[in-house]
Amino acid sequence: MPGEGLAARLSNLPHPVVFVRDRHGQPLQPTSPARARKLLKVGRAVVARHTPFVIRLKDRTVAESVVDGVELGIDPGSRYTGLAVFAAAEDGVRRGLYHVELQHRGSQIRDKLTARAAHRRGRRTRNLRYRAPRFHNRVRPEGWLAPSLRHRVGTTMTWATRLARWAPVTAVHVELTAFDTHLLASGDALVGVEYQHGTLVGTEVREYLLAKWQRKCAYCGASGVPLNIDHIEPRSRGGSDRISNLAVACIPCNHAKGSTSIEEFLKHKPALAACIRAQAKKPLRDAAAVNATRWALCRALDPVFTRVRIATGGRTKWNRQRVGLPKSHTLDALCVGVLSTVTVHPRRVLTVAASGRGRYRRTDLDRHGFPRKTNPRAKAVFGFQTGDCARAVIPTGRYAGTHVGRIAVRTSGRFNMRTRHGLIQGIHHRHVRLLQRADGYAYAARDEAGVR
Repeated sequence: MPGEGLAARLSNLPHPVVFVRDRHGQPLQPTSPARARKLLKVGRAVVARHTPFVIRLKDRTVAESVVDGVELGIDPGSRYTGLAVFAAAEDGVRRGLYHVELQHRGSQIRDKLTARAAHRRGRRTRNLRYRAPRFHNRVRPEGWLAPSLRHRVGTTMTWATRLARWAPVTAVHVELTAFDTHLLASGDALVGVEYQHGTLVGTEVREYLLAKWQRKCAYCGASGVPLNIDHIEPRSRGGSDRISNLAVACIPCNHAKGSTSIEEFLKHKPALAACIRAQAKKPLRDAAAVNATRWALCRALDPVFTRVRIATGGRTKWNRQRVGLPKSHTLDALCVGVLSTVTVHPRRVLTVAASGRGRYRRTDLDRHGFPRKTNPRAKAVFGFQTGDCARAVIPTGRYAGTHVGRIAVRTSGRFNMRTRHGLIQGIHHRHVRLLQRADGYAYAARDEAGVR
């Protein structure tokens, strides 16, 4: 199998590359962490950014360098989007250089807008001071997206353009995922001339179920084994083929359940049966979000990048299985488009969560809606803001030592810092040194899927 050699080297995968810019800020070919340390040590480079780590050369320009260029793969999703920077040869051989997993906050935006609308309706019904409702038959422009959906496109574009500023991106490969929510919700209701069955009939339902149940057996939680599509309420007992009545199950569980109902099969685990029922009836919100934003992302990428290539989700899955890579958003981004093999990929993934830049509301309310406290208008305290990445060198006390993480400022001058080891409270601002300003994102790192 072509992927056996790659799977055998998973424990010896390299670390992500370091991005390099020339003296004028133009991107150069990324380099290894070892060479970046040498350049910094001898004084030929300075640190331009902490996360992702970017250095700037002081004695070289693009005209004096050899730049082969890199390519960018994007696997868009509803909650997570994978981005992979890789070097590609003409014969389709790819070498992964840097992986980013972007976590969207579209659901938080939706919930906050819903809560705001509920507050306004409540104030109107209670005859309090309120903003008058606006119903003026406002026409939405063509291509309009809801704020929660526009956020997904905007954050993906932000990181695509950021990576293009740090690395010489010559081409972008985008996976064009599509779920037919009408077909998923209707099951066998669409027959005859309504939907013509082709060679891929059923694959869309299976892919959606695998994503919905996280590629695990719904009954025993087994993963990495063959999974069948199972009817929660059996067909012999009146169960339908609707997506809300389907789950994935391993072969032993599927045979053991047979034609019994889920309550009978899990009579000793009633909590699990109720959880499966609730999971099965979840709406198709994620699939609808992917459908609504897929073409908007492609249209946004076209004017920014000279070469934008679109590939299907089926091609991505076939590439990933053929080269023997496990399932993850970043590895899917590495396998988008025309691919012959993957020689290597980084062992660590940068996880980026959209955290926002604070809020405009100056007054916090209690559960009855009355003002509880007033927040300060100034976000900066002693030159620091909440979300800044900083280094704290604490000389004495319980937390003595050097710590790096994101800080939460306090007007008292004693900050809290969130590091990868936990929360540190009460750090005096004199011991804190700024590494990187807050940019609306929270950063962390994890091992790539399949790495031990």
